[in-house]
Amino acid sequence: MPQKILTVEDYRARAKRRLPRVAFDFIDGGAESEKTMRDNRGAFDEVILRPRNGTQVGVPDLRTKVLDLELSMPVIVAPCGMARVVHPDGDLAAVRAAGKAGTVFTLSTMSGHSIEEVAAAATGPRWYQVYNVGGRGRVEHAVARAASAGYSALVVTLDTQVSAGRLRDARNGTAVLLGPNKFAALRFTPQLLKNPMWMARRMADGLVPRVPNVLQDDGTPEYLWKKVRPYSLAWEDLSWLRAQWGGEVLVKGVLTREDAARAVEEGVDGVIVSNHGGRQLDSVQATLRALPEVAAAVDGRCEVLLDGGIRRGNDVIKAIGLGAKAVLIGRPWMYALAAAGQAGIEHVLEILRAELVRDLQLMGCASISDVDRRSVQAPAAWFDQLG
Repeated sequence: MPQKILTVEDYRARAKRRLPRVAFDFIDGGAESEKTMRDNRGAFDEVILRPRNGTQVGVPDLRTKVLDLELSMPVIVAPCGMARVVHPDGDLAAVRAAGKAGTVFTLSTMSGHSIEEVAAAATGPRWYQVYNVGGRGRVEHAVARAASAGYSALVVTLDTQVSAGRLRDARNGTAVLLGPNKFAALRFTPQLLKNPMWMARRMADGLVPRVPNVLQDDGTPEYLWKKVRPYSLAWEDLSWLRAQWGGEVLVKGVLTREDAARAVEEGVDGVIVSNHGGRQLDSVQATLRALPEVAAAVDGRCEVLLDGGIRRGNDVIKAIGLGAKAVLIGRPWMYALAAAGQAGIEHVLEILRAELVRDLQLMGCASISDVDRRSVQAPAAWFDQLG
C-alpha cells in the first residue's frame, strides 16, 4: 500500500474520492440525525488508558479465543450487506483477507455473493449472519446451506424490526440506482462520470444487484429491488432457529442489561453489543458506553463482543478493558474494499494489528490477556446501570 495510507481514516478519505456520492453515503451514513453513529466514535475519546510504565515486554501476544476459535488478534470482520456494490469482489475479498489475517469473517444474508462462493474462497473460520427475509422457509434453507458449507456459528441480528430512516440514501435516491430501471440511473450520470472505474466495474458485474442467499421459488437469487428487505428475528424465534442450526449462536444488537439477561436465558453462546453502526434507531447508547452494563449482566456466562466505532488499535484495547472479548469492524473494511479491494482490507487489518502491538508495548502488556478493567478509566456515569 502507498506510504500515505497509514490509518483507517485514510482509507475512508480515499473511498470518498473513488466512489460516487450515492455509493459512498450508502456505507458511510447512519440513521436520521446520525447522532448514534457519531457517538460510537466519540465514546472512545472519553476512555483513558492507564499504562504500567518502566517495562519492556517484547512483542505482545495478540492471540485470543472466541467460541473456541483461536484468532491471531481480537478483531473480527463484521457482516456488511451489499459489499459487492462497492467493489465486485465484495465478500470474497473480505473472507480471503480475514483468512490471511487469522481471524473470523462474518457473511451477511444481504451479501451479493452466495454462502457457497464465500465458503469456497475462505481459508479461515466464518460465521453466517441471518435475517428474516421471506419467511421461515427461506431462513431454514439458508441456515441449512450455511451448515453444509462449514460456517461455524450463526449471528442473529435483533435490531432491524423495520427499515431505518437513512436520510442520505433517501436524498441520494439509492433505491433508484439499485433498482430494475437502468435508464432511471441516468440521473446519476454526473457522479458516475467522475468515478469511471467504479462505473466500469458495476457494468461488468451487472447493474442490477441480486441477493443469492435469498432464493426465489425456482432456485435463482432474488433481485434486491423486489422489496427484499432484511428484518430481524425475535427472541421467540431463537428456540426454533437453534433447533434448525444445532450449532453455536450469537445475538447482535444487545445494548441493555435486560436484553443481555434475556440472551443468557435463551442459552446463546455470545452477545454482540451493537447498534448497527448507528444505522437503525438513532439516539441510542454508543456501544462502548453500553458495554459495561451488558458485560456485568452476562457475568461470564457467554462471550461478549462489540462493534461500532472501531478505528484504531487502542479502541480495541479500550473495548477489551471494559469487558469485550473481541471487536468486529464493518465500515473500516468497506472503506478499504472501495479504495483498494482485497489488498486494502488486508492492509486495514495489518494497520490495526501494528497499532495493537505498539500500544500494548506502551501499556506494559505482554499479552492482550493482560488488558483488564484496571487498564482503562471510563466516566463513572457509564456504570450507573450496573445495579
